[in-house]
Parts: sequence; C-alpha cells; structure tokens
Amino acid sequence: MMGWCERLKIMTDTWRVVNNSVTLDVQLPVIFVTKHGLLRSTAIFGSMTFLSRIAGFVRDLLQASLFGTGAAVSAFVVAYRIPNYLRRIFAEGSFSSAFVPVLSELKEKGDDAQVQDFLDHIAGALLAVVLVVTALGIALAPLIAQIFLAFADKDSEQVALTASMLRITFPYLIFISMTAMSGAVMNSFRHFGLPAFIPVLHNLAIILAMLGLAQYFDIPAYALAWGVFLAGLLQLCVMWPAMARFGFRPRLRLDFRHPGVQRVFKLMIPTIFSSSVAQLNLLVGTVFASLLVANAQSWLYYSDRLTEFPLGLFGVAIGTVILPHLSRQHAAEDRQGYSHALDWGLKMVCLIGVPAAVGLVILAEPLCASLFQYGKFTLEDTRMVAAAISAMSIGIPAFMLSKVLLPAFFSRHDTKTPMKVAIYTVLVNVLLIVALVTPMWLHGSPVAHTGIALATALAGIFNAAALWWCLRREGVYTPEPGWLNWMLRIGVACLAMTAVVLLIRWHVGDWRLLPGLRRIVWLLAAVAAGGAAYMASHWVFGLRLRHLREV
Repeated sequence: MMGWCERLKIMTDTWRVVNNSVTLDVQLPVIFVTKHGLLRSTAIFGSMTFLSRIAGFVRDLLQASLFGTGAAVSAFVVAYRIPNYLRRIFAEGSFSSAFVPVLSELKEKGDDAQVQDFLDHIAGALLAVVLVVTALGIALAPLIAQIFLAFADKDSEQVALTASMLRITFPYLIFISMTAMSGAVMNSFRHFGLPAFIPVLHNLAIILAMLGLAQYFDIPAYALAWGVFLAGLLQLCVMWPAMARFGFRPRLRLDFRHPGVQRVFKLMIPTIFSSSVAQLNLLVGTVFASLLVANAQSWLYYSDRLTEFPLGLFGVAIGTVILPHLSRQHAAEDRQGYSHALDWGLKMVCLIGVPAAVGLVILAEPLCASLFQYGKFTLEDTRMVAAAISAMSIGIPAFMLSKVLLPAFFSRHDTKTPMKVAIYTVLVNVLLIVALVTPMWLHGSPVAHTGIALATALAGIFNAAALWWCLRREGVYTPEPGWLNWMLRIGVACLAMTAVVLLIRWHVGDWRLLPGLRRIVWLLAAVAAGGAAYMASHWVFGLRLRHLREV
C-alpha cells in the first residue's frame, strides 16, 4: 500500500497544480490581469474555503450530536476561542496585514536576496514571539480562564475544565502562526489554492479526534481540545514543506534589530485591534456570557460558526486576494486603479453579503435543526442557537465589508486609523452588551444571550461605517457611478428570494419536528430555490458574469 509520505506528496503536487493556475495571471498581458485576476483568484480562494466550511459543518454536526451544549463543551469553546483570537494577531490577521505589504514592496524592487533575507529573519522572530506567548499562556491558564469566566464561580467545574483545556490548545498558536506565514508568502506570489484548502485538514483532524479519542477520556470533550492541537500540527507539516516546494525556504534567523522585522512589528502593533475586532468583540461577549447559564457559551459558539460561513467563504476570500493587489497599486502610485479595485471589492461584498444575511435570518431555525439537532443537541438548543443567529446575522454585510476595507489601510501602511476605529468599536460593543443584556438578565429572559449576539452585529456595523468614512475623508476611495442601481437590484432580488423561502417554510411547518433526512432535503431545496430566485432576479436586470470582472 502507498505510504502516508507518498500520499502527502501527491496531494501537495496536486494542489501545486491548482495554485499554478493562478500564477498564469502573472505571465499574461497586464490587461488580462486587470480584468480577470481578482475575480479568478477570489473564485479559487472561495472554492477552497467552501470545502473547508463543508468539513467544518460536518465537524460541528458531530460535536453537537456527541457532546451537546453542556459545561464541558462551553469550557472547550472558551479554551479554543482564546488561542484562536491570538491567531488573529500572530497569524492571518495582524501579522499578515503588516507582513504582506512589506514583502510586496521588496518584491517590486526585484532583489531576490533581500527578499530571502527578510523571510529568514521574520520567520525566526515570529517563532520566538509565539513560543514565549504560548509558554505564558500555559503557565497562566487558570488565571486566564478566571478572567474570561469572570462572572462564573471561581471554583466551578467550568473554570477548572477551561484551564485544563487551555494547556492543550495553546500550542496550536505556534503551529498555526508558522502555517499562516507560509500561506501569506504563497498568497503574495499569487498562489491561493493550497493556503485556502489547508483549513480542511484542521476540521478533519478534529473530526478524527472526536471519533477516535473521546472514548479514552472520562470527560469526552477533551478530545476536542486534543483535536485542535493535532490540527495545528498537521497544517504546519503540510504547509511548511509546500512553501519550500514553491521555492521559498526561510531559514530561521533571530535578530529583532533587522530592519524588515522592526518594520513589520511596528506596523503590526496598531493592527492588533483593527484586524481582529470581530474576534475581540466575541471575547467580550464570552466574558458577559459567563453571567448567564453555562449553555450560553455553546449557543453563541454554534451561532458564530454559522454566521462565519459567508464571512469566511467570501469576505475573507476577497480581502485576502485584494490585499496584495492593493499593495502593488499603492507601490506603483496608481490612485485610480487603487480606488477602482476597492470599489470592485465592496460591490462584490454587497452582492453576496446582503442575501447571506437575509437568508440566515429567515432560515436560522431550519439550519440549526438540519445541521445540529441530533443526539444530545435538543429542540431547546435549536431554538436558542437560531435566536442568536437571527440577531448576529444583521451584521454579516458589515463584517464582510470590514474584511475589504481594512486592506485599503494596511496596503498603504496606515495602521493607526483602523486601530482607533477598533478601539471605539470595542467600546461601543461593551456599551451595547450592557444596555441589551442587563435588563434581559435581570428579568430572567431565557434568550438573554441574543443581546450579546445583537450587540456584536451592531458594533460590526459601526466598525465598517467608520472605516468607510475614514477612506472617503482621506480621499483614498471615491465610489464609482452606479451604486444606487446596484443596491436597488440587490434589494429587489432579496425580496424575491425571501418570498420563495418563506413559501417553502410555510409549506414545511415546524422544521424541528421533521425526521433528520427530511430536514436536510427540505433545507437544500429552500437554499437552492432561494438562491435561484436571487440569481434569476439579477439575470432579469441584465447582470452577467462578465460584469463581475472588476464590475
């Protein structure tokens, strides 16, 4: 039989071919790149991310049915969320936002030796920093657990479980940070396929851990924590050799005085808040959720997973692809091309984000029932998660817009403006949570957790609006003609989609009471019919695929 090494080599070679299909853009005439490059790269990135999200849904389905929403799962949610937030700083969030523009500028100069020297030193510096942070996280796990469960009893089972799981999940930060650096390098050289596909391995590792390890623990949910550990290790073992196969071989060299390292960290510090404001708001919500019932953490986790689907599939895809493009436009001092590319990204986000939000609101309960309501996940869990999804979905277009607006600042090395906006956004989120959750908690409302979800959505809208206003004020972005017609078409198409989906919901009745297979069949029918109605409306208005190539 073929060994694992041979299989891994074949898989890596296969995805190298996929990635190389993107690099053809570099070899073609500039006109072709301008008309087709962003849409094509986004499509490849999005399709790979789609595979990851499907694997993620399978993982969430198994987690919900095997472990439910009890205290142990809520402890895992907190233990996973903390290193996951740090991942936004040291991996694809703050680090990539500062790293990619610097690397792009060095590439524009055409000095390969300087690029290699920069990669050597930034790799060594990043590894040193995350090793220290991880060691501190493991040592201070009980204190960290108590901080993020501030309103829970200090001696409660959930606090102890969270601290124990934190010690397992924290090393994930090391693995995923180095993996993300590999992906950022490959993205900068227009290889998008493999970095977008790699999260599939993350989900598969956790799935295998749930199925293979849970039986060996007195508290089966520990398998989730070990799954995160193994997932990070597996991704690194694939990405680092793959980066070398593409011709990039960073040698770990430690010198914090290196000009490139100092420049990246100088740019990175202000982006800590701005590039991860959504995750920071989730952490704030995590603290307040400890005031509520133990299951609230799990309800918010599952709602976040569903609202992350369109954000990760489209918002992150467009934002990731557009950052290197904007960096090149800025380096070439092409202000018109810069504004045009940004306008394209914003229009694409609205085209996808608005119907995604509407669809999640009207299909929240059917989605939860179809994906999660098995085994230990109850009817009540479905109702509570659906309520949180409906509240948080309001902010989906804003979350996606922020993913496109932020690269417009980072590509110009402006990290201070997004940082200021992020600080105000977090303050708005805290005030909204206090205003919305406090009265619901005092009156003993069973859906008090929806106040946290709604506050997160409204804070996201504030964040996107503030970023957009700053770009307009600075004269960096000028909206192109046609925006009013664009939004009117989207609105009418959403009305058509809503009518079709509500008709199906009325015909089906209470989704939660259907057998499992019928739930899934009707859900697929509703999604397909709603999507067809949305696209048909745009077709009637005259929108064609060629119009989406940088609109």
